[in-house]
Amino acid sequence: MNQILFCKNNENNSTTMQQSKDTKSNKLKKTSFLKFQFIICTIIAIFFSAYYGYSLYDKNKKENISEKLIDNFNIANLYANNNYNSTRVSNQNTYLTDENKFSVIGLIEINSIGLNYPIISTFNYDLLKISPCRFFGPMPNEVGNLCIAGHNYNNYKFFSKLKNLKIGDVINIYDLTGNKVAYSVYNSFETDYDDLSCINQDTDGKREITLVTCNNIKNRRRIIKATEKV
Repeated sequence: MNQILFCKNNENNSTTMQQSKDTKSNKLKKTSFLKFQFIICTIIAIFFSAYYGYSLYDKNKKENISEKLIDNFNIANLYANNNYNSTRVSNQNTYLTDENKFSVIGLIEINSIGLNYPIISTFNYDLLKISPCRFFGPMPNEVGNLCIAGHNYNNYKFFSKLKNLKIGDVINIYDLTGNKVAYSVYNSFETDYDDLSCINQDTDGKREITLVTCNNIKNRRRIIKATEKV
């Protein structure tokens, strides 16, 4: 009888020890999994922090370029008014970045929303990070519909505040000769992302401008239409 009880006790002890080992093993596995999760989350956090930091640095770098372009444009036009022709001014406003060669063809100024940027001659994603770009149409202050595209960073930079423009607000465009033409806003609306009807050049011989930016929330475009003040 005692032998039977002893065997049963041994079996119970063995079972208890095995259960204890299994519990420790499960705890170790759980701890290892949590450590793995922590390491992965840390790596992801570092990656996104580095990406955000670089994006912010790149954005500030491009904005500094934009400010320098305004200064250079103003200096070039100062010389242009002293017997320098428009070809010379155009050459002085040609620049080269790591990605693109481009030129500045004018300035856009909207005092009501504190906007003042150079207009870049051509359009692509990299150049949009520097300043608003000529998207379609004639050169500044020529007959036709000059379409200018700009980023919307949902802050106070570039075309982020176009939604605040009202009918009758004035948009000043300076061309390479330093000539300023004032345009009056007559329409402001949103349209589908792929709707390009705003670039239509049928202006009946008038000078017009169209400002284009994105609504990042609705994935639509904000369009501002303005015509020369007379």
